[in-house]
Amino acid sequence: MTVPPVLMPDAVAVVAAYLRAALAARDAAAPVVSRVPSPRPARFVRIERIGGPANTPVTDRPRLDVHCWGASEEDAHDLMQLCRALLGAARGSHSGTVLARPATGGPQFLPDAETGAARWAFTLDITMRGNAL
Repeated sequence: MTVPPVLMPDAVAVVAAYLRAALAARDAAAPVVSRVPSPRPARFVRIERIGGPANTPVTDRPRLDVHCWGASEEDAHDLMQLCRALLGAARGSHSGTVLARPATGGPQFLPDAETGAARWAFTLDITMRGNAL
């Protein structure tokens, strides 16, 4: 049996869209981006893919770094915990793919090296289904 070629979704774009909508639905809207914006807002989330294996010929298991900046250490921490909970519950159809088996890593305080701004981070591993070409 031959498996047809599969196009994997852009994990960062899918997770960012999911998180953007989930935050807005809880009246906690914040920019969710793949690069630090310029000018940088006081409160935002940056998502970056840092690896992860292809699970099967039709699924991908991206590992993403999720960094949350805030106006204070407490604000950054609260945003991180909310994002961690929302992404830990990310399952089902979103942005043309299926999300499954989310696993979040423990939080880490990482003040911004350039500005000293408050930043908390965690990792997310999540399974995504590809689309046949």
